[in-house]
Amino acid sequence: MTGTMRRLALMLEYDGSAFAGAQLQPDQRTIQGTLEAAWREFTGEDRRVRFAGRTDTGVHARGQVATIDSDTAHDSVTVRSALNHFLSDDLAVRAATEVAATFDARRHATSRVYHFAIEDGRTRSPLSRDHAWQLHDRLDAGAMTAAATRLPFEERDWAAFGGPTPDDYPTVRRLHRSDLRRVAPHRIEYTIAASGFLPHQVRRTVGALAEVGSGRLTSDQFADLIDGPPGSAGPTAPPQGLTMLHVHYPTGAVDWTAGCAGDGTEEI
Repeated sequence: MTGTMRRLALMLEYDGSAFAGAQLQPDQRTIQGTLEAAWREFTGEDRRVRFAGRTDTGVHARGQVATIDSDTAHDSVTVRSALNHFLSDDLAVRAATEVAATFDARRHATSRVYHFAIEDGRTRSPLSRDHAWQLHDRLDAGAMTAAATRLPFEERDWAAFGGPTPDDYPTVRRLHRSDLRRVAPHRIEYTIAASGFLPHQVRRTVGALAEVGSGRLTSDQFADLIDGPPGSAGPTAPPQGLTMLHVHYPTGAVDWTAGCAGDGTEEI
């Protein structure tokens, strides 16, 4: 079936362990390549998928947002169900909905929320190796919690926490949240939210917090890292513990409940 060209938003969940990141890469299995192939199987259309944000190799997502333009007349519930039929088990569409033709998943996002998991002070766990940063030594979570609160909740230049970027790449972002806590005897979880993030910013932040937890940095030294030269904060934590949790938009921009087929809407 065909009809008027329209823009669809997709909420994606994926285990990034077997993907070479979100963005299309030649001869690599990526979220974009897999999703576009499933779209061709479903509709016969060759369409380009665009994301709210990039995720690196090994990084997971619970609420990544993608858009795709199509003239298919299928309703949102059918789109969701059909794509999940064609997708592999490590990638799923949680919800699909029609959005305005001008909606941009990246530019219109008001905040992005990431979660990072650390397992410390015990023998490594093969079962969670792809979903947590495993450290043999126990970290001082109290010191890390205090340090995490030292990051400024305001618009600042975050180049010190970012990876390499082009010379004209904007590095000013507004931080909204920075919460760390020990949730179990051998598990630490960190949640960070901002208007946007630089490449590797979350992983560099976690790496620096781990330096605090190991006693190699004080809370004051951690707070001072933001004023350092580009790329100086870190080290960069591995990708396995990182999950893109949510992408938030202005009220009314996206209505996810329309394409959920009645299941799981309480989690969105």
